[in-house]
Amino acid sequence: MTSRSAVTLNMAFRSLCKSSKYGVIPVRRQSVWIRDRVVKSAHKNVNIPNCTLNEFIWENFDKWPERTASVCSLTGRGYTYEQAFYLSNAFAANLRTKFNIRDGDVVSVMLPNIPDFPLVAIGILEAGGIISTINPIYTAHEVQRQLLLSKAKVVVTLPEIAKVIKEAFKIAKIDLPIIVIRTNGDPIPEGTVLFNELSEDVHVDKSCLKKVRRSVNDICFLPYSSGTTGLPKGVELSHRNIIANCLQLNEPSIKHHNDTTKTHQDAVMAVLPFFHIYGATVTMLHKMLVGCKVVTLAKFQPEPFFKALEKYKTNIMHIAPPIALLMTSHPSASPKTYRYLEIIHNGAAPFASSDVHRLLEKFQRKIDFRQGYGLTETSPVVALPVRLTEHYASVGGPVPNTEVKIVDSNLKELGPNETGELLIRGPQVMRGYKDNPEANIETFTKDGWFKSGDMAVIDENGHIIIADRIKELIKVKGFQVPPAELEGVIREHPSVLDVAVIGVPHKTHGEAPKAFVVLKSGQTPDIKDISSFVNEKVASYKRISDIVFLESIPKSASGKILRKDLKAKYC
Repeated sequence: MTSRSAVTLNMAFRSLCKSSKYGVIPVRRQSVWIRDRVVKSAHKNVNIPNCTLNEFIWENFDKWPERTASVCSLTGRGYTYEQAFYLSNAFAANLRTKFNIRDGDVVSVMLPNIPDFPLVAIGILEAGGIISTINPIYTAHEVQRQLLLSKAKVVVTLPEIAKVIKEAFKIAKIDLPIIVIRTNGDPIPEGTVLFNELSEDVHVDKSCLKKVRRSVNDICFLPYSSGTTGLPKGVELSHRNIIANCLQLNEPSIKHHNDTTKTHQDAVMAVLPFFHIYGATVTMLHKMLVGCKVVTLAKFQPEPFFKALEKYKTNIMHIAPPIALLMTSHPSASPKTYRYLEIIHNGAAPFASSDVHRLLEKFQRKIDFRQGYGLTETSPVVALPVRLTEHYASVGGPVPNTEVKIVDSNLKELGPNETGELLIRGPQVMRGYKDNPEANIETFTKDGWFKSGDMAVIDENGHIIIADRIKELIKVKGFQVPPAELEGVIREHPSVLDVAVIGVPHKTHGEAPKAFVVLKSGQTPDIKDISSFVNEKVASYKRISDIVFLESIPKSASGKILRKDLKAKYC
């Protein structure tokens, strides 16, 4: 989001309550600013139960056992909640008995959005394991690094991805079991085990699950994220972190779902990937907790997407800006196509207010469109506006049990309408980065506040506007691309001496990587050659085509790349 003056910010949040079909939704009138310039959530605190995430998710499933839990938008293949419960349980028992998974072991999941994903994830937790997700379009080079960092014991994937996994094993010099999920009639690769044989095994001894000893404070999810520098880091999220975030999302004035009843079940379009924290917590885990139907898209393609919206009467969507732009401009975009949609929640990256209005014009009616704020390190949700807000530039106030504050570069607390770094404290904040004490020291203040790396402003009523990013991460289609990772790959090219990568604005992707390259003596500039070299080693959204050749890379006295100088001069 772009920076705005304090006057504009103050005017943006004058409305304190909203009348809607949901009734009057009040925002607490008393000041949410407390001592030491801290902003406390305006919502009542939630009580976090002393249980594991898998126990928590199944807590109410007996209210809707025959309802659809997850379904493929293309084939209609899916599972009821009762089936999901028993199949994930059998899978868990087989992970213990056949793969020797023990408490705290990591199981890597490299899958697109398919209806089996929730069963795999919950089964891993029931076996006492930790879920570590991998982007299914990663190359072998990227996969092997994450497998080594996470210390994975088993990998779950699709048959067509198994080849990449095996290549990653060769690079990393490891050999792990591979479980594949067959979504069609094709044979499974040699040396792999079929998921269905594990989940549908009626003879497995489930008594082994009684030996699982996991607590609410143990790690349950290990996604990988990047800080301001360096390679991806494992984010240690506990059962308590994600349970807290699910409960925070249930706050009546901010929740983005309707209750499941005898006559109603929300249909949620799972267009955002489950391997990303936003899709994992907000779209998958939380929606299963409240009994929604999760409609999965293994691969995003416009025409099947629009058809699925109507076929499954989808009324809820969680999106990122590229999807919102497509929903605005595609020929299939019409009031008829969107007639079932009630709630749209944008996250991952900000969506300009002007773009929001253009999207809403396609509906020709009032819907609940909101933009939230969060990070992988916060499970992810930190802030959400109240339902049916029209303040699209704001990400709302902090969710229950959450405190935020704005500080300057010296960590001095700032007041209303002052711009600084957003700091966060709450039960959804990660335990820390795996095996990375240096990053933890850099990320947390001495008194336990999480430093978001984002510039923000908070008004008198506790509403937050994200002004800019401190972090140098490049956000491509909502995905994080660490410059240091691309720089490392480019430096492997035999003609490259030095390199710097920055993010530049892109019309449809939000941002795109731009490289500045210093060649070795005697080498000839060849953009195509360097681009091809890099693009074979990275996922499609990390690919690079914009390269500028320089005599030297501007750096500080300590050797840090001065990316701001590059942006100022060349962008």
